[in-house]
Amino acid sequence: MQRTDMQIIVVLAEERNMRKAAERLFVSQPALSQRLQSIEDSWGTSLFIRSKRGLEITPEGEKIAQFAKRVLEQEERLKEDIFSNDDAIFGTLKMAVTSIVGQYWLPSRLKSFVDRYPLVKISLTTGWSSEILRHMYEHDSHIGILRGDIKWKGPKIHLFEDVLHLVDTEISSIAEVENCSRPFIQFKSDSSYYQEIQDWWYSHFKKPPERTIVVDQIDTCKQMAMNGIGYAILPSISLTNKDKGIYKIPLSYKSGKEIKRDTWLITHEDALELKQVKAFIDLLKGRDYLK
Repeated sequence: MQRTDMQIIVVLAEERNMRKAAERLFVSQPALSQRLQSIEDSWGTSLFIRSKRGLEITPEGEKIAQFAKRVLEQEERLKEDIFSNDDAIFGTLKMAVTSIVGQYWLPSRLKSFVDRYPLVKISLTTGWSSEILRHMYEHDSHIGILRGDIKWKGPKIHLFEDVLHLVDTEISSIAEVENCSRPFIQFKSDSSYYQEIQDWWYSHFKKPPERTIVVDQIDTCKQMAMNGIGYAILPSISLTNKDKGIYKIPLSYKSGKEIKRDTWLITHEDALELKQVKAFIDLLKGRDYLK
């Protein structure tokens, strides 16, 4: 089995979705589907069952995916061992980050790292903080970047904190929210973020919003608020000076304490021995990116 075939099987097993797998592999869906058919023909068995919900992996497919993942991991470790005493920094940097961080904070930092260390390959997974934590516990990633109150026994670095803001084209003070009939636009997030919003809301108001709209992505939520459809609560990481025509009101409890979200980098002790991991963390520290 070719290396690219093994990568395809592993990614499909992880994503269970043809579109998402195609995006990760940088190929079109038809090309990926055709390649998967060829792989299944060579094995003489179905590895995945297509359904409206996505892909279901067969028992045979699960065994082959586990084998392929072991081979790829062993190959990567072998490369790292061979060149561990070399001054050049390369290998694969496996990162799992929350979607918000991956969209707004990470790109400029990652570009600086790639520019400085062009031999390093980047493997990036995004999701909610709970999903990132699972990746780290399962040792699927070298570095995890996630938000909130994180319970982690390994190395942990505080990256930055940001304040939550109420964003709207019309509302200019918190007092106006209670009598607002326009919808409260929310984006799907992990339970800790949702709980923080709930705690703040009921510390100021006695009843829930009259109308709510829930969307999948934070950027969709932001664009809807910026276009006057309703108001939203967004972290400052997602807001810039280029956002014109909107009010951005920092949230605080009645005590005056602002509501902030912490962002952390977590890793494993053994991962810190890898040059690419240490180089990434050193770049963040050295370039004053921890803010």
